[in-house]
Amino acid sequence: MTEKSTKEELVREGDIAADYLDEFLTIAGIEGDIVMDVEGDRAIVAIVDGELEQLVGKRGEVVAALQELSRLAVTSETGSRSRLTLDIGGYREKKRIELAEIGTKAANKANQTGEPVKLRAMNAYERKIVHDAIALVGAGSESEGEEPNRFIVVTPQV
Repeated sequence: MTEKSTKEELVREGDIAADYLDEFLTIAGIEGDIVMDVEGDRAIVAIVDGELEQLVGKRGEVVAALQELSRLAVTSETGSRSRLTLDIGGYREKKRIELAEIGTKAANKANQTGEPVKLRAMNAYERKIVHDAIALVGAGSESEGEEPNRFIVVTPQV
C-alpha cells in the first residue's frame, strides 16, 4: 500500500482483519464483537463486549501478537504491508491515556526542576505516545538505549 492509503483500501484492510479475527474468536470459543474504523492513515479494528482479558495478556503481549497476526493476514491477502491497529477490550485506549499522563508528569517535573527525567524502557509504540505528550507540554525528549531497553529522557524546555 502507498503511504497515503485510500479510505477504501483501509476499509478493505479492516474487513480482512475482522474476518480473520472473527474466525479466531470462533475457534477459540471466545465471545466478542468486532468494530472497524479508519483513523488517519490506518485501519482500526477493535474487539469489544466480551470476556476479553485473556486476549490482552499481562502487559498487552497477546493483543500485540494478535495485531501482528492480523497484519499478516491483511498482507497475505493484499500483498501490501499493513499498519492496522488492533484494540481489545479498550486496552490500547486505556494504555494511551496512561502513557500520555506519564509523559505529561515527566515533562512538568523536568520543567519545574530544570533537570532531565529518565523514564522506564518502552516499546516504540509506547515511546511515540509519550514523546507526543511531552511535546504538548513544551519539554524536549529523546529516546536512548537499545531495544528492548530503549527509554525516553525528558529535558526541560529552554
